[in-house]
Amino acid sequence: MKGHPLQNRFVLISGCSGGGKSTLLAELCRRGYPIVEEPGRRIIADELASGGNALPWVDTAAFLRRAIDVALQDMEMAKAHSGWVFFDRGLVDAASALEALTGEPALRAICSDHRYHSRVFMTPPWPEIYVTDAERRHDLETATAEYRRLMTTLPALDYDVINLPKLPPSARADFVLTTLGDGAAPVA
Repeated sequence: MKGHPLQNRFVLISGCSGGGKSTLLAELCRRGYPIVEEPGRRIIADELASGGNALPWVDTAAFLRRAIDVALQDMEMAKAHSGWVFFDRGLVDAASALEALTGEPALRAICSDHRYHSRVFMTPPWPEIYVTDAERRHDLETATAEYRRLMTTLPALDYDVINLPKLPPSARADFVLTTLGDGAAPVA
């Protein structure tokens, strides 16, 4: 299924928490590509700063609903860029997690109208680099279960899922750009 031409430039990088997504995105940003930071981490920082409850370990459903809203806003704002725009997680992650948690049919309703590039890059579980922090409190087992859910969800939404090799960030960025083809020169 082809997405809207504009959204064919929106490249989703998803997968296992702690698998190197943010580090890869930082490398792509360093090379001049626009990136969109993970909605969840931004929400957690806001909620911790304001004393809010939309946190994955306090009110998971509220957190995921807010992540959907933020991801939709991110996609709208990304339209201002030309060329590739790389997303650290996004709409599919939040909608599939909400549906898995609550049974609400959020996934198809939202994700069929708001699509990313047909190729989605996934970070597989990588125990050697996995760490928890103030914003990532879940363990590797939970992160791996999330990865497995997304590996089922994304193909069901007609995405071509490509596992990222366990390589240094620069080589991973080269892999992504080569896989996307056409030289993928950054355009501001």
